[in-house]
Amino acid sequence: MFKESYPHMKFPLWVPRPAHETLGIYAEWSATYDADLTAAGYESPRRVAEAIRQFSTPDTTILDFGCGTGLSGQALQAVGFKHVDGVEISPEMLALAKQRDAYNSVWQCALGEITDVKRGQYQVIVAAGVISLGAAPPETLSLIIDHLDNGGMAGFSFNDPTVEDGSYDAILNAEILDKRVKVIFRENGPHLSEINMGSDIIVLKRL
Repeated sequence: MFKESYPHMKFPLWVPRPAHETLGIYAEWSATYDADLTAAGYESPRRVAEAIRQFSTPDTTILDFGCGTGLSGQALQAVGFKHVDGVEISPEMLALAKQRDAYNSVWQCALGEITDVKRGQYQVIVAAGVISLGAAPPETLSLIIDHLDNGGMAGFSFNDPTVEDGSYDAILNAEILDKRVKVIFRENGPHLSEINMGSDIIVLKRL
């Protein structure tokens, strides 16, 4: 079992909670989010970007869902992607993402939606550190899949507490059984390396 929080953070992270509580946490956390995650050795954005890069080109159109302060956008930019947009539910996080030179466009989305995005508009949707226990709920994965055309890809992470919980993999397995997607990459590695927490990086292809 994993501790519920990292010492630099003042609140539990990897526990189920209502969406409005999650918004409140990220509003409070936004000012120190980058520093806290850097101190914790946050690796999942880089690993998601590198995994997606194996299956795509620099000209691929990408939506960074739950872009936060823009750490994932920076990671995508670092591996050569040129066309990245971001959406985020937290206005405090979004304000910081807008300050980074990592996105063509960023905007706020509503809870449980990918606002102003049509199916197939993006070839890839990434969600690094987003679909996880204590953050976006399991059904968020289905929402992302809904917005992909056949052949489109989703790249995301399930941290170790999320894998242990089981409800997120249950949604993934249901999507596979329904033949909506197939897994083309899944690999465990570091998530927060300073506390020895891992994550599975997963890339799906829409069928």
